[in-house]
Amino acid sequence: MKKEKTIVINSFKKSLIASCQPIPKGPLDYSSFVLASAKASIVGGAKALRIEGFKNLEIIKKNINIPVIGIKKRNLKKYPIIITPLLSDVERLSILGAEIIAFDATLRNRPVSSLKLIEKIHSYKKIAMADCSNIKDAIEAIENGADIISTTLSGYTNDKVAPKNPDFKFLNQLIKKFKIPIIAEGRFNTPALFKKAIKSGAHAVVVGTALNRIELITKSFLNEIKK
Repeated sequence: MKKEKTIVINSFKKSLIASCQPIPKGPLDYSSFVLASAKASIVGGAKALRIEGFKNLEIIKKNINIPVIGIKKRNLKKYPIIITPLLSDVERLSILGAEIIAFDATLRNRPVSSLKLIEKIHSYKKIAMADCSNIKDAIEAIENGADIISTTLSGYTNDKVAPKNPDFKFLNQLIKKFKIPIIAEGRFNTPALFKKAIKSGAHAVVVGTALNRIELITKSFLNEIKK
């Protein structure tokens, strides 16, 4: 199984992972758009996808044959954890065919421990990707058996407005400290930032908003003339 995981992970080495996640309840929040966005990303050269939601994952796996990072977002009243917080989420994502399951690995109050989530992911012979916000998150995730670490949640675990730029300091910390694949994610929204992350040693880079959130892309142009 280790060999099979390595083949999957290496298939998107030094490449781009397209996160095809429209704004929830926005004008593009349809599985048909997610599929079209995924297909267009692949034409452009993406080697893997990050897909949210069971319905979207199901249609993607029926039509596309590259590795998929599956997640399920929830807004739980008692917990701040949003990304794949429950064992049942892991089970459903696995059954639907996601090769990689990503989850919130931050050290915050949560319904299920990171260890149990990773054990559940591995029970389905899937790859566990820990979305982290800082080095402490990453250390615990690796101790618990995570296969991949990502910078996804850097800047998103408090009430402050998220920084504009990617957290290269955190990315470089992870690359220097750990031998497992490190994925750059979070505000890597230009070709130059993508290149810098790869040159820094990131295994791959997840790009989302800059590719398919048309509302925000349009707004960014208009905001420039307001400065």
